[in-house]
Order: sequence, then structure tokens, then C-alpha cells
Amino acid sequence: MKVARTAIAEVLLLEPRLFGDERGFFVEPYNKRAFREATGLEVDFVQDNHSRSKRGVLRGLHYQIRQPQGKLIRVLAGRIFDVAVDLRRHSPSFGQWVGLELDAQSVRMLWIPPGFAHGFAVLSETADVLYKASDYYAPAHERTLRWDDPQLAIAWPLAGAPTLSDKDRRGAALAEAETYA
Repeated sequence: MKVARTAIAEVLLLEPRLFGDERGFFVEPYNKRAFREATGLEVDFVQDNHSRSKRGVLRGLHYQIRQPQGKLIRVLAGRIFDVAVDLRRHSPSFGQWVGLELDAQSVRMLWIPPGFAHGFAVLSETADVLYKASDYYAPAHERTLRWDDPQLAIAWPLAGAPTLSDKDRRGAALAEAETYA
């Protein structure tokens, strides 16, 4: 497994080894030992989540103020622009974001550690996104950061206004958001 650091060092781009031939391909997206050896991280994933979304849908930016989740993001079908925002006040990259395109063809994955908000915009007709989470979903502690906060100035590659859930429309600006100590 290849690992590349992003502009925020703790957010990692992972590329598992792909074996392909005329029949198609085989890939082992996650192996606990290989993940640990490649990243130096010991993560206990407790939950898998799978979403399917249409072009122009933007999900996020979500985080849990208690029971923060680390997430290993993978696209099974389609293409997305995936974003992580550092919400750790003690971090030198607090309030900064990193965004990368992920797609099913490249099989690349993004590791987003606890302490970050996460969201993505769908760039293909549809996209299936699978992510492993390091803690359980806790709706009482879920928070949403405003996707279009001018302070963050995320360069979403959208052709027009995104399709949002009510929860995502009501996201808090970074200046008012609950963040991590």
C-alpha cells in the first residue's frame, strides 16, 4: 500500500495494490496489518457506512463533537470531491481544509483522522461511497460545519448550487462551530 501525505500531514491518501489483467482486477482495500505498517496507525474500525448520491449532491461537512470518528473513505462507483477540515484548535492547521478527487477506477482512499469535519460533492452521475469509521455514529453529538463558509473558502468543483439535506443547509460557520480542544 502506498501512502502520501496531503497538505494537512495527518490526512493521508492511500493507494492499495491493484492486480489487473484481461479479466478485470483484484484489490484488497483494507487489511489491518497492511494499514498499520503503511501508516503507523493502529485504528480499530467499528462501523462501515455506504451512501449513494446523485450528481451535484453535497454531503457535509459532518463531525461528532464527542465520539469523534476517524474515517477511511473509498469510492465504489463514480467520482467525488472529498474534503476534510481540521477542527482541532491546538493544531497548526486549524480551520484549513484539504480536498481531493476520489474515484472507483483509481481505488485510492483517504484517511481522515478524528478531529476533522468531512464532506464530499458528487461529480459523476451517481457515486457510491463507502467509509470505515473508528467510532460509532452518535446522533446526539453530530455537528455540521457550513459547506460554503467564506472563512473556509473551500473550492468545491460544482457547476451551480449543490443539492443539500436540511441538516447541511443549517451548518454552522467555523467562527460559531463547536470544535475540539
